[in-house]
Amino acid sequence: MGVASAEELAQTGRYLASLQRPSGEIPWYPGGHSDPWNHVEVAMALTALGHEDAARAAYDWLVASQLGDGSWFNYYREGAVEDARLDTNVCAYLATGLCHYLRATGDVDYVAASWPTLERAVAFVLAHQDADGTVRWSRDAAGHLEPDALLTGSSSIYLSLRCGLEVAERLGVERGDWAAAAGRLGHAIARHPGSFAPKNEFAMDWYYPVLTGALTGPAAQDRLDQGWERHVLDGRGVRCVSTSDWVTAAETAECALALDASGRSATATALLASTRAHRRADGAYLTGLVHPSGDTFPGDEATSYTAAAVVLAVDALAGGSGAADLFHPHALVRPEEVAEDGCPLGAAQHP
Repeated sequence: MGVASAEELAQTGRYLASLQRPSGEIPWYPGGHSDPWNHVEVAMALTALGHEDAARAAYDWLVASQLGDGSWFNYYREGAVEDARLDTNVCAYLATGLCHYLRATGDVDYVAASWPTLERAVAFVLAHQDADGTVRWSRDAAGHLEPDALLTGSSSIYLSLRCGLEVAERLGVERGDWAAAAGRLGHAIARHPGSFAPKNEFAMDWYYPVLTGALTGPAAQDRLDQGWERHVLDGRGVRCVSTSDWVTAAETAECALALDASGRSATATALLASTRAHRRADGAYLTGLVHPSGDTFPGDEATSYTAAAVVLAVDALAGGSGAADLFHPHALVRPEEVAEDGCPLGAAQHP
């Protein structure tokens, strides 16, 4: 594909595995902090690359560090809490990781052992869902609930709920309440975008509803078309923020996943190829490049989640692992949309 060879992917896998601490925690870079969402993203990449022991150790760390209410703190550094905010999207992503692991490995026993942790995490997230289907994005370190729902985070939660439902089905557990919650959230994303805090300048708000399957068919195509010129720097990748020619490899890879999920695999491959400019000799990937100068930003930072996003995109486009199709919209159950009482719009239709 011109993105990364098999040996280059193996090298990136070894690099990611080398970052893992004895506890199982995976930081952004050597000596850096970790956060549970990106920690899961790296565990997924390790799984796709055959490092199953490292992936299980990563999930074991989450099991061991989960709080009593089912949540995790935002940032950790070698086990110590660095940021005590509780982010609902961060806490939901374990469901996506375990579903990915199950699809890739078929290891039902391990996922079954992790099921109580997953149930508690989803319970925490759904305790923050409002009547309109949206999910408040976080509680701050003092425990105060933030008033807004965020489109990127809510879209990711939507994917996590669908993944959680697949895990539940594989384990023979009925979670109709999760399906109803996902249906309400999917309706809010597809039909009420104004319910979310305006973050249109961020590329993730553009492609995440497509990446996570909340928008499919013509609606997904229209969204990708409408944001393309604003968010994509031709030949360079995806601008993290539309107001700056700062291209980030993680957003570029995730956008490629969204394109592939919407049937635009050739465009996805061409876009993903631009991440080669971010690749280091050791298999890591620079977080961002500023154009036209080509300067790295921040500094010479190379983040584990950036490499993981590239790995997952390559895996999806190449059909490499058993979980390669996870982000395809019809790979997972799609709960029926549930409109809030009195909604004049009804439910969106998905092909």
